[in-house]
Amino acid sequence: MSDQTRTRTVRLRAALAVAAVTGLGATALTALPAAAAGEAVAVQYRQSATGSDQVEPWLKVVNTGTTGVPLSQVKVRYYFKADAGASYTYACSWAVKGCANVTGTFGTLPHPTATADRYLEVGFTAGAGTLAPGADTGDLQLRFHRSNWQPLNQGDDYSFGPTQTAYADWTKVTATVGGVPVWGTAPAGNEPTPTPTPTDPTTPPPTGAALFDDFDYTGHTDPAIGAHGWSVRSNSGGPGVPGATWAPENVTFAKEGTDSIMNLRSSTAGTNESTRHTEVLTKAAKFKNGTYAARVRFSDAPVSGPDGDRVVQTFFTINDLKAPMADDYAEYDFEYLPNGGWGEPANILYTTSWETYRPDPWEAVNQHSEVRASYAGWHDLVLTIDDNSIVYYVDGREFGRHDARYLPERPMSINFNQWLIDLAGQTSTTPRSYDQKVDYVLHVKDQVLTPAQVAAKVAAYRSAGTAFEDTVPAS
Repeated sequence: MSDQTRTRTVRLRAALAVAAVTGLGATALTALPAAAAGEAVAVQYRQSATGSDQVEPWLKVVNTGTTGVPLSQVKVRYYFKADAGASYTYACSWAVKGCANVTGTFGTLPHPTATADRYLEVGFTAGAGTLAPGADTGDLQLRFHRSNWQPLNQGDDYSFGPTQTAYADWTKVTATVGGVPVWGTAPAGNEPTPTPTPTDPTTPPPTGAALFDDFDYTGHTDPAIGAHGWSVRSNSGGPGVPGATWAPENVTFAKEGTDSIMNLRSSTAGTNESTRHTEVLTKAAKFKNGTYAARVRFSDAPVSGPDGDRVVQTFFTINDLKAPMADDYAEYDFEYLPNGGWGEPANILYTTSWETYRPDPWEAVNQHSEVRASYAGWHDLVLTIDDNSIVYYVDGREFGRHDARYLPERPMSINFNQWLIDLAGQTSTTPRSYDQKVDYVLHVKDQVLTPAQVAAKVAAYRSAGTAFEDTVPAS
């Protein structure tokens, strides 16, 4: 990334200690599939800890309907009253479905009550499978604690049942299927509303201001790159390995079939001086609300040499932090760590929405979603921002939905980069290199597109033979 994010290594190493966050906006951008007739679930709960160090809501989701329910469409909320000034960290201790298939994010209620102003929203990845009629998920042994491990008070939490020591139906947690409320009672004034059904999801929207680039260039010195508003980074600085070089010559372009591909290659021989990072970013910060999309190929293994480096492969938007905790900062990230890092032992994909931060002493306001799985290969990444929420999609499926608190106040740049967090993951001095590829990038100003509409718009550009367009006005 650029110098404006040189503190990023520190910031995202703290992702597991993410600060107090807010959750879903009042109006969804695009709909998940509506709950079909016969789709219904109940939630069973038992508490596993009444102490003051962490909350342990153990849950089971039960299919009480007549048809199978894809767990990726199920969301469960546990409501609680936050301690003053506290941020929280979620963890899964054990789950029958596998902790890698269970997600947890925190949100803030639009209408706080005496017993609830936050919630933990539990979701599932596609790897959790489908719940057959009459079946349950088995144990979801979940927990969360204050990020600084200070004492907390469960006694005033809406969903807490101190005498609930065995699993039983519990209506003080809520559940939705495909965005449709199907179980439980939310704290007064915070009842969820059904997600509206979209129309014509594959029809491209009317023509409007947009940036599209198919990355059809001859090399990093091609004058068209700069003429089209891009910068191939060469200046020093963070994030990543101190003293590493940001190497423009490691950004190359080639054809794969009929498509033009941009390749970012990062490499190291195990020393700071031998490490080469890569980044391509727009020179102008003029992008704000609307739809951002890119087709990106992540890689789990190096092109050559030994594996194991803590690599970060990204697609993101950002503006500069003018002062610590400045409230007009904004950043929205897709970040894939094929070999882990920041406390993670293996591959993980993050999406993170940033409101602000202070590097020293560390303080952050952000929200992230993650899936611990391999994402090697090509993926369609879509980010939508309107006046209510931020939604991330991977391969047409909703991956994360973050609240209006994190909406941008100022325009941003669009960036791709690949860099190494440090050299501790692989200590060999044998040279190795990693590739991240990009097929296209698209931004449509002030219009929220479904992933299907993104695909249709990209196909329309390519059918017309348009390799580049930028009609987004300067900010």
